[in-house]
Amino acid sequence: MSLSMFATLQMYDFPEAREATDAWWAAIARRAGVAAALSRPEDYMGAWARSDLAFSQTCGYPFTHGFRGALTLVGTPHYAVPGCEGFRYCSFVFARSARPSADYRGATAAVNTPDSMSGMLALKAFFAGHARDGQFFGRAVLSGGHLKSLALLQAGTADVCAIDAVCVEYARRFHPDLLEGLHVAGQSPLVPGLPYVTREADPRRWQEAVAACCADPELADVRARLMISGFTATQPSDYDAILRLEEDVERQGGLALL
Repeated sequence: MSLSMFATLQMYDFPEAREATDAWWAAIARRAGVAAALSRPEDYMGAWARSDLAFSQTCGYPFTHGFRGALTLVGTPHYAVPGCEGFRYCSFVFARSARPSADYRGATAAVNTPDSMSGMLALKAFFAGHARDGQFFGRAVLSGGHLKSLALLQAGTADVCAIDAVCVEYARRFHPDLLEGLHVAGQSPLVPGLPYVTREADPRRWQEAVAACCADPELADVRARLMISGFTATQPSDYDAILRLEEDVERQGGLALL
């Protein structure tokens, strides 16, 4: 068993799912022959730069941009929630009032982080066709998280936001008050979901471990709590869909957000 390794799974590590996340990692690590506790550093992005990173899950945008070529792709989990199809997912665009997309011009947008596929690029892609010279929103505010973006809409601090389909389902299950009274303006195109990654050059042991955990009947309850329904050993080329989506936004004239 290898001991000096580092692992994180903070993308969907909500308090209500933390016990299941720990159990999921323990099962994966055991099958991969790794004895490393799951870490939850405050700087979750800094973990992806560590040379001793054994396993983690990142957002597709950092994977295709800031960490492009630095992280080895293990594959992509499937989630059994509306807005997900196989290893692909979308974001739902929420608004405080129901109106045609073009009528949100001048609105305040809430964005979880400036390098988020689901909260930043998805929002741009949804509204890009209505922008003029790259301008559409009146202003944008950083929330620091998807659920925090919904809270800003509820507080009237922001008018629209794009929320990852998996986070939407977590909100429905555990924080329905965050969705109360909000309207779904639409959804973004499907792109590959949040990938599992490693710093190891060869991801095969991790791919085999995750696939085995997805097939293990004894982990059915853990998977259900995490809403995981399968796994695909995706290729880096699959994530070019994110680059193409960004290029499409730019072809439409771009859209300033932050």
